[in-house]
Amino acid sequence: MNALDWLKHPVLVAIAVPASIAILVLGLVLAPWLLARVPEDYFVREPRPSQPDASVGHKALVALRAVAGGLLILLGIAMLVLPGQGVLTMMAGLALLPFPGKRALELKLMRNRSVRKLVTAIRRKAGKPPLRLEAH
Repeated sequence: MNALDWLKHPVLVAIAVPASIAILVLGLVLAPWLLARVPEDYFVREPRPSQPDASVGHKALVALRAVAGGLLILLGIAMLVLPGQGVLTMMAGLALLPFPGKRALELKLMRNRSVRKLVTAIRRKAGKPPLRLEAH
């Protein structure tokens, strides 16, 4: 079976092409917007402690962020083979998810030279300083 055999199925093409375009647009708009909103000192400041006695509204917001983060990670994975900024979209999704070891994983990704260069360029275009990875 050829990798392009799916092009012979008009229903699959009718679904895949608009989905691919939507993912591309979402990645081009959402990932840079989220990366520009990350505070410059995100990686060098102490993480905020969790609030075990949070209100229902706060818990709903945390759940909504987790759903959005998971969706961005899935979209980012899809963008690895479809048009779009897959790694940046996955990083934005990771930033929204609460899990142990999150900061270490984000730092590892940001220390990748090509990822850091791209994130810095996006932030510069938005008028934001580069993310600091080391305390000054």
